[in-house]
Amino acid sequence: MSDKGPFERGTDGPKVIVAGVDGSESSWRAAAYAAGLARRQGSLLAIVYVQPVLATGAAFGAPVAEATAGIAEELKAEIEKAVQRLRGVFTVRWEFHTFQGDAFSGLSKAADDLKADAVVVGASEKAGHRIIGSVAVRLVKAGRWPVTVVP
Repeated sequence: MSDKGPFERGTDGPKVIVAGVDGSESSWRAAAYAAGLARRQGSLLAIVYVQPVLATGAAFGAPVAEATAGIAEELKAEIEKAVQRLRGVFTVRWEFHTFQGDAFSGLSKAADDLKADAVVVGASEKAGHRIIGSVAVRLVKAGRWPVTVVP
């Protein structure tokens, strides 16, 4: 049997941790929690922003795409500032990714594409999600990765 067997998830601790960010306070707390976990585990932190594709925005075309791309750039700039402030005190390997779609589909695709061992998201701050289910609940129900929900 060779040393390079089939790909296995979760055998030696998480290698890739996906953290979903959208600019909300709970998503920033989730990213901070995931960064601490990634630092302690020696994992890669993949910070993911899902650019919403708005059905009503399709008629507006490029302006909607430019607006969500602008949000992605602002989020990445905030992350880079935080990394600079913590340089020498707190070191973590990280990448920033954007995916398009609804939050659940985008985070699921990110976690699958990046071969995530864990997903960290913030708790929903929207009242309607208590009734129809939040992105976090949908990720947990998908049952493909361990999911941590940060309040």
